Amino acid sequence: MNKWVLLEHKVYCTSSLDTHYDFLVENGTDCLTWKFLKIPLLNQASIEIFKQPNHRLVWLSRGEYELSGNRGFVKRIDHGIFQNVSDKLDSECFRFILDGKLLYGLFEISGNFCRLSTNN
Repeated sequence: MNKWVLLEHKVYCTSSLDTHYDFLVENGTDCLTWKFLKIPLLNQASIEIFKQPNHRLVWLSRGEYELSGNRGFVKRIDHGIFQNVSDKLDSECFRFILDGKLLYGLFEISGNFCRLSTNN
């Protein structure tokens, strides 16, 4: 169905609260997953992104969830349907057209960087 989701992940540390974002795209039986420390802004500079192990499909539909083992709290902050404009979903470079409220337009991942730009 080509679903995607942006999750805000807050991790409780002894003296602080670490926040990052998980970007997941449906990939058949699971979700390709990346982590970034700040949300990319439309037509701005690329930001660093980190490939993560694939996540389960259930994350596409969860709104909020307390993780077990003191691993933090996850909240969905954006989601939608993507159009894949890459050759495939198993390379180092990905191009998706996203339809969200925070992430919309052409979302490009190349190695360890991503960029969000106007979809022309």
